[in-house]
Amino acid sequence: MSGGVYGGDEVGAIIFDNGHQSLRVGYGGEDSPKAEIPTSLGVWEDATENSDSNHVGKKRYNIDVTAIQVRRKDMEIVSLMKDGMIEDWDMFERLAEYTYKQRLHALSEHHPILMTECPWNTRVKREKLLELMFEKFNVPAMYICKNAVLAAYANGRSTAMVVDSGATHTSAVPVHDGYVITQGIVKSPLGGDFITMQCRQFFEEKNIELVPACLVASKDVIREREAPRWTRKSGSQPTASWLSYMIRELLQDFQMNCLQVSDSPYDEDVANALPMKHFEFPTGYNDDYGSVRLMIPEALFDPSNVKGVGASILGVGPLVTTSVGMCDMDIRPSLYGSVVVTGGNSCLQGFSDRLNRDLATKTPPSMRLKIISANSSSERRYGAWIGGSILSSLGSFQQMWLSRQEYEESGKIILDKCA
Repeated sequence: MSGGVYGGDEVGAIIFDNGHQSLRVGYGGEDSPKAEIPTSLGVWEDATENSDSNHVGKKRYNIDVTAIQVRRKDMEIVSLMKDGMIEDWDMFERLAEYTYKQRLHALSEHHPILMTECPWNTRVKREKLLELMFEKFNVPAMYICKNAVLAAYANGRSTAMVVDSGATHTSAVPVHDGYVITQGIVKSPLGGDFITMQCRQFFEEKNIELVPACLVASKDVIREREAPRWTRKSGSQPTASWLSYMIRELLQDFQMNCLQVSDSPYDEDVANALPMKHFEFPTGYNDDYGSVRLMIPEALFDPSNVKGVGASILGVGPLVTTSVGMCDMDIRPSLYGSVVVTGGNSCLQGFSDRLNRDLATKTPPSMRLKIISANSSSERRYGAWIGGSILSSLGSFQQMWLSRQEYEESGKIILDKCA
């Protein structure tokens, strides 16, 4: 390694895209992540005796989809993320170890690593991440990049308005020439988890019992809307956090299969005229769903009708117009000209069309509006990861890496190189 520049062309970089709900990870230059691992871990304590015969609890972790679904009577499900940032560093370390060993089958010291971060990540957390990857995982080089910038790159833009609708929030982030314009970021706390909560309330009002598939031993075939006949699997009673997590998985299945965003502001007559979607629960209960399919996701675009949501919370359309309004006059046309849609909720049918319609009425006549939304849902969902994959394999990016040599010479100050 010469002159502090990492020349790792022959070794594939590893891209870590940290989201609130899952960690997407894989090799740079590929078109989709190798693995998607939940950022919620199963945590419990094993009592071990020390020399003074005192019981000392040793923390144990269950990581990844299959392990989390194993029922243990004392296992809590805990998320290591908060507001899009890493909160529990011990859990993140375990997750990274698991990722290298079990999913990538790679040695951390052989591959440079590109990490994504949310645009509002703090300096302290960035320094902690840098220290962890160099000191604990001995990576040869790393780089930390804003996920909004990478989502713009994935869609072939260096200047864009990135609308990212994920699990905990929806944000509008202006990106200009590969840099985030921090004062223009606008966030709304309405995201996928809020939609899941709305679904849960709807089923509770209808007295439909939500039971995850792993608790159902057997079920009978029944007619539509008939009371389910099923038997519960025997075993210990799981913790409330585990049950809540498994029900959330079930509701997300319902969301992806049934929900749809209305083309225009929600109208019950229009919603009832649309074809219904059939859905069967693990207990065997099944029904056709009509207007509710459009009513629940409507909250993302028009939160004013939702109980318990303050009037100050903006829908997706106003988020964009507010954000553009906070940016310099000169770059507004280029922001309206490339509105990039990314994040898990953008996979909802009709999301981009509705945003286009909402913005078309608000965009000044002198500006040309263009919504950029990848055709496949996986490209929208993994936008930041794909951008990282593209960036890390560019020849011109190779001198941007923060090498171990630079870290040992200068310490955390080298973070200033990461825009």
